[in-house]
Amino acid sequence: MSPDPASPSEHVPTDSPPIRRKRHTPARDLWELTKPGVTRMCALTSAGAAWMALQSSDAPFPAETAADGWCSPGFAAGFAGVVGASLAVAAASAFNMWLERARDPLMPRTKDRPLAARRLSEATGLGFAAALLLASVVTLALFTNPLTLLLTLWATVGYVLVYTPLKYRTPLALLIGAFPGAAPPLLGWTAVTGRLDLGGLALFLILLVWQMPHFLAIMLFRRHEYARAGIRCVSVVRGEKAARVQAFLWSVVLLPISVLPSVIGLTGPLYCAVALLLSLGFLGWACTGLQAFGDRASELRWARRFFFASLIYLPALIVALVLDVVLR
Repeated sequence: MSPDPASPSEHVPTDSPPIRRKRHTPARDLWELTKPGVTRMCALTSAGAAWMALQSSDAPFPAETAADGWCSPGFAAGFAGVVGASLAVAAASAFNMWLERARDPLMPRTKDRPLAARRLSEATGLGFAAALLLASVVTLALFTNPLTLLLTLWATVGYVLVYTPLKYRTPLALLIGAFPGAAPPLLGWTAVTGRLDLGGLALFLILLVWQMPHFLAIMLFRRHEYARAGIRCVSVVRGEKAARVQAFLWSVVLLPISVLPSVIGLTGPLYCAVALLLSLGFLGWACTGLQAFGDRASELRWARRFFFASLIYLPALIVALVLDVVLR
């Protein structure tokens, strides 16, 4: 489960240059339904997991390398897993926008979404989401294995039919939604291995725990928007201090979870050292959020910077994973 820029200021100087507005076309609007930023990140994590599975002793194709060809069984299964997982994420995003089409106009960052702005009809949005999900199911059924297909359906249903309505009822929706949100690396792994094992579960846990402080930061600097839309997030229901404390506690949990791949032998000392450094730095930043802020502006600055730190943390961890395996 996908980073939006901060809302523009209400006061724009009269001598400022004209704002360039996006040119909307039906194709662009359909593309926006997939939440491209979220889908790209999920494709990256599932591809990384599939590649690592091919390098591990858990893969049924341990001798394969890129030189064996992209149509060899292991690479074909991994590629199909990445494509199928990405299509499922895109479908879940489109279903999510369809379900929230009446509430999205209440928030500045979502009011221009294709369905909220009524540039696309409800039937078009729903049909497009269904087509993406069907394409995902067909791809995974034909080219991967039943486990990957079942996990994909579980994640899609969990995000669309459980997490989406629950976020208007309870702050626990964030934790519940983190489970389907962490599915992409697990799907990439099982597409290659065909089973649940420690390697895939370790990557799943890293993404699951990382999501918590990442989204808590968003909930802090978008608290008023979420309150207006009726979203029962931690910062709205329990207050900003509770959200900052939770972000710190999840950052503590992330520290040991981040080194799990090295503990189970999937990666070596290089990844372990980088993961420790990144996680300690991230934890240190989370710790600064426990202070008493003198004003609202200072708290917002901290939340935004913590959010951007989370955006740096995850790709850096993925790069460390790849380098560790390549250089070993």
